[in-house]
Amino acid sequence: MTLCYEMEVDHGLSVPLSVMFGDVEKWPVKVIPLHVNVVQYPVPSGQRCYDLGRAIRKAVESMDEDLNVHIWGTGGISHQLQGSRAGLINKEWDNQFLNDLIANPKKLVKKPHVEYVREAGSEDIELVMWLIARTAMCEEGEEPIVKHPLATP
Repeated sequence: MTLCYEMEVDHGLSVPLSVMFGDVEKWPVKVIPLHVNVVQYPVPSGQRCYDLGRAIRKAVESMDEDLNVHIWGTGGISHQLQGSRAGLINKEWDNQFLNDLIANPKKLVKKPHVEYVREAGSEDIELVMWLIARTAMCEEGEEPIVKHPLATP
């Protein structure tokens, strides 16, 4: 784990918040960004991501204050930005991932990273952040509250 005392956030945070709240200076929320390495190997295993989500949930639940906490996993579902597979979209993979994310996140713990890349493109590994967010929201078997403020065709 690495700590950073100053960090610029990227489009994964700034775009959804700007769509919801407008100008960055007017955001009515406090944000704690959590960056997960999905670029430089070794990337965290599915189990580490699952455990991190559980640790986040435990930390939030231990707060003495009554907080309204939103946990977002950002990053795209199937996509590849470069190379011979640029523009790749795998709807079947995306739908299965989303179904597993809701109904059986433990199944995703066992999914090897190479499968994400092979089936859904080199940038699809970002979905480990969705697993972290899902696990942080509620226990397996419970339905998380899912909102889609920005949907694309």
